[in-house]
Amino acid sequence: MIYKGVYHLFYQYNPEGPVWGNIAWGHSTSTDLVNWTIHPPALLPSDPYDINGCWSGSATILQDGTPAILYTGGDSQNVQLQNLAVPKDPSDPYLVEWVKSPHNPIMTPNEEEKELFRDPSTAWLGPDGIWRVIVGNERKKRGTALLYKSKDFIHWTEAEWPLHSSSETTIWECPDFFPVSIDGQNGLDTSVILHVFENIFPKYVLKNSVARSFADYYTIGTYHHHNDIYIPDEGSIDNESGLRLDYGRYYAAKSFFDSAKNRRIFIAWVNESTSREIDIAKGWSGLQSFPREIWLDRAGNQLVQWPIEEIETLRTNKVDLQNITLKAGSKREISGITSSQADVEISFSISMAMLEQAEMVESNLTNPQEIANQSGSSTNTGVGPFGLLVLASNNIEEYTAVFFRIFKKNDKFVVLMGCDQKRYLPFRKLRPGHLWVLSMIKPIMGPF
Repeated sequence: MIYKGVYHLFYQYNPEGPVWGNIAWGHSTSTDLVNWTIHPPALLPSDPYDINGCWSGSATILQDGTPAILYTGGDSQNVQLQNLAVPKDPSDPYLVEWVKSPHNPIMTPNEEEKELFRDPSTAWLGPDGIWRVIVGNERKKRGTALLYKSKDFIHWTEAEWPLHSSSETTIWECPDFFPVSIDGQNGLDTSVILHVFENIFPKYVLKNSVARSFADYYTIGTYHHHNDIYIPDEGSIDNESGLRLDYGRYYAAKSFFDSAKNRRIFIAWVNESTSREIDIAKGWSGLQSFPREIWLDRAGNQLVQWPIEEIETLRTNKVDLQNITLKAGSKREISGITSSQADVEISFSISMAMLEQAEMVESNLTNPQEIANQSGSSTNTGVGPFGLLVLASNNIEEYTAVFFRIFKKNDKFVVLMGCDQKRYLPFRKLRPGHLWVLSMIKPIMGPF
């Protein structure tokens, strides 16, 4: 969230080591979303309703401008309970100290769902002046976003029916629900939009994290305010094979409305593939993704995203290459940089004659990543693959391929992006690697 011009990032954190346990709310602040200052944990497991961990939740800016945190606590019996915390000193822009509500827990599960009840979203204020929030759940083997309502943000009652559910998923974790403008890139505040637009209703996004597949997927649809029901648009697939924010290690994503720049920003937990022993040796486990701005595409069918503009302040030691021609099967090292952290802008120019060699793809393109990776990055079929080898060793025995393939769908061309880690050894995470440009296209490519 942003508060008094300061960005706040809260995250699941173990103060005692880089392994699971003693879960608290870590807290860092920034004025640019790039450089961060670490503060003491905002929430520690210290009370009967959260003694087994202060788990995920969300922040909401209340009507008077002050923030409030809703979070899941685990009690000694592993029952999941929703709790409230507020700043001890709202005048402090860094919000270093938080106090838990004496009314905790403020939401409790039914007996059958005591371990399937977690991760409250940012709340929104309805046109009737009543607060609403969703909580991740699994009910009758359906991934479910339970809906709760409150007049005072303290006393909450479960609504008669959930906001939405799906029979094709297991429990929904870290649900996120927010409006997106149908005209332009500006983000929308979760609550204000209900009062600004009287007859022009925005689209809504429901994002869910599914533990079964460790995937964040989302649907785009319509939120019916009068009965608090969300309905995905026709064609918006409501399971893990649907639209995803990211096809890599990207989970438990959370967005917030940046009121300073009128944009909506996503940040997610990036789960590393290293072992417990390696995590202990390096001193951390997992990291936060770079913030990315998101908005609705012109067709209204999916989200578009881009790294926030502040990321560009990290750019140094620019390497600029122009008009390079790559022959089939060739590789060229980009010297002057290593790929432990590189921001790459690259353009490929491909002739129309080459595009005619593209393979046909099924009309129902439900899993682009699977299609892109059918042959991985080493087999030449049709147009591609071509792209980058990152974290590459000197002899290119180890690398991660980030590549593109072009297909034909009806009378149009489709560009799919894939990531191939078959030649990647996680032990190299601790060392930078080389960056190569890869071409597996039969004709000559270029310039780019």
